[in-house]
Amino acid sequence: MRIERLGQDKIRIFLTFDDLSERGIQKEDMWQEIPKVHDLFTEMMDQAYNEVGFDATGPLAVEVFALPAQGMVVIVTRGKYDHHHFGVGSPYEDELPEEVYEMEVTLEQSDTILYSFDDFEVLIEAAHVLRHMHDEAGRLYKYNGKWVLRLEPDELDEGKIPALIAVLAEFGEATSVTPAMLDEYGEVIMAENAIDVICSHFKRQD
Repeated sequence: MRIERLGQDKIRIFLTFDDLSERGIQKEDMWQEIPKVHDLFTEMMDQAYNEVGFDATGPLAVEVFALPAQGMVVIVTRGKYDHHHFGVGSPYEDELPEEVYEMEVTLEQSDTILYSFDDFEVLIEAAHVLRHMHDEAGRLYKYNGKWVLRLEPDELDEGKIPALIAVLAEFGEATSVTPAMLDEYGEVIMAENAIDVICSHFKRQD
């Protein structure tokens, strides 16, 4: 579980599939209100408080993005508790709970495969291996100082996807960035056929 602070009232939590399986949670369980998912959320909020000082009291907007090869990205945004909901000066004003978990949960699933690389030379190595599986695929971004390779399912041979993910995991790192964040904040370096373009312009180092 990896936690990043995005702002005063927003954090991003990256859960790998190992994080989920260790807690007996399947990806599909995140769509259900069951005790172990609630326990996971409580654990995430405790860790967020301990690691980055994020106080999860008050209403929370929770966005869950399921990514096929990486795991899940959970973005939690804290709102302001509305005291007027009880009426200012009302007899209920002193009865506001100290911890209010008002969660508005949004769930999205993406089939986009995203892996990041710290070193362009390592990306070149990966591209030359991937070229034998999927040459006409991929879009390359620069995001937060890393190279991010984005692969869409309609570009890929479905039967080769497990092997492709194995190669990506060997050379790169599953990233917690979502496709929407890449589109908004990333810099497009190669708009299409990134694997082939990299292989055509850069040779592997022996």
